[in-house]
Amino acid sequence: MKDKIVQQVTEKYLQRSNVGIAKYGTTLETNSKDNYLLHLQEELMDATLYIQKLMDMNREITKLVKDHTDDADLGKLIRKLVS
Repeated sequence: MKDKIVQQVTEKYLQRSNVGIAKYGTTLETNSKDNYLLHLQEELMDATLYIQKLMDMNREITKLVKDHTDDADLGKLIRKLVS
């Protein structure tokens, strides 16, 4: 049995690797020049910002769903929120 989610993520890793190789002319395996701890810290800081944004959007959408019973109106409000 294959896990579709795992396959999707694996494909994204391969695509990202190819972009990095094309951009930097090296692989992560052979690159010994970068400050990996700094890169990791910066990426995790970005990730926490993305998480906060998604949590805020989720809270807003949940409130809209609770406050609006008409699906057409709800759809318009959600569309406005995400566009």
